[in-house]
Amino acid sequence: MAEQSTPRALGEHRYALTSTWTGNTGTGTSGYRDYRRDVTIEVAGKPELLASADKPFRGDPSRWNPEDLLLASLSECHLLSYLHACVTAGVVVVSYRDEATGLMREDGAGGGSFAEVMLRPQVVVADASMIEAAERAHRQANEWCFIANSMNFPVRHEATVTARA
Repeated sequence: MAEQSTPRALGEHRYALTSTWTGNTGTGTSGYRDYRRDVTIEVAGKPELLASADKPFRGDPSRWNPEDLLLASLSECHLLSYLHACVTAGVVVVSYRDEATGLMREDGAGGGSFAEVMLRPQVVVADASMIEAAERAHRQANEWCFIANSMNFPVRHEATVTARA
């Protein structure tokens, strides 16, 4: 296993992980129904992540699947970029919760792709005077989010910003 992030040059970062298939039931991939889709994902210094395929693809629904992980990456990247944008704008965020959804379409030939992701952040700021700047910070966060900028489908936002009571 390699380190999580190894700086190579100014502005360049490399990431590494190890994915190990743990679903061999004794006959390997002798048939489509003869193996489990279980995977263990490891990054040095972090807890193992138990993953699988999504249930419709013969996976274990109690484990993370690639689609969950993609959606989680987009949601977290926006959250972290947003908090940074708020700090630079002088906005004090006291609460943030995102109810993200993604739409993936199968192509009928065994593949498919995500068509869109919708992030629905519910943000609470310290004071009502910060609401307008907090709303603008979502646009800035979208520009800064490395993951969203790497997608070939729209990552949309329906944010709600309120002030602490």
